[in-house]
Amino acid sequence: MELKKYRADLHIHTVLSPCGDIYMSPAAIVEQAKKLHLDMIAICDHNSTRQVKVTQQIGREQGLFVIGGVEITTQEEAHALAYFENDEQLDRFQEFLDEHLPHIPLDEEKFGYQLIVDKDEEIVGEEEWLLWSALDCDLDTLYDKVHEIGGLFVPAHVNKPASSLMSQLGFIPPDLKADALEISKHVKKEDFLKRFAYLKRFMFTKSSDAHFLHIIGEVHCVFHMYDLTFDEFRKTLHGEDGRYVDTEPKEKLQLLF
Repeated sequence: MELKKYRADLHIHTVLSPCGDIYMSPAAIVEQAKKLHLDMIAICDHNSTRQVKVTQQIGREQGLFVIGGVEITTQEEAHALAYFENDEQLDRFQEFLDEHLPHIPLDEEKFGYQLIVDKDEEIVGEEEWLLWSALDCDLDTLYDKVHEIGGLFVPAHVNKPASSLMSQLGFIPPDLKADALEISKHVKKEDFLKRFAYLKRFMFTKSSDAHFLHIIGEVHCVFHMYDLTFDEFRKTLHGEDGRYVDTEPKEKLQLLF
């Protein structure tokens, strides 16, 4: 059986993130991803998974594979992505987030809205506490918790000058516990590894970190795996049996109207 190619944008924010544009509803995100011929996306709002399930529902109806995720802010104030396979895992991690997110009231005028909307784009809730805050757990603790639940842990945009391992620690630990690493759009993997050759043991991803609809798919990667399932996604991040991720696809995504 031959490996198949799946185009992926694995770091997308919705209206739930305070930095997410008001037009980043689950329905609009899925529509945009379909227009771009993406095969899979991941919803990764700041410190909350509460917009994932409705996006997955719309994705199933529209034939788009939507992975449930979250962008965690660690105690070091570095960002990391966590991906989960099912509702039970998402619910367990949401309980953990609720326990460890500081209760700092949201200032909407300063930070923006944190809305929860349904498939018809109707507002059904709002997060009370500021989601940008750092959890009271360090990097290793969060890795362990994500793995205890059965998820995958991927430090986000590790070379970014803010909210990354490099910006917060000054380096990327050689003994870092992670399933893969996300690099930003501003660097090629080959150039990155010239400086950090000790990280060759990791698979790398690259995604848009979209907060606006027109940014979705601006950066994407291609997963070379056998099927469009979470198990295959996991095995590809781990580089099992020849599976791999291409972070520099030659083909640019173009809107299909």
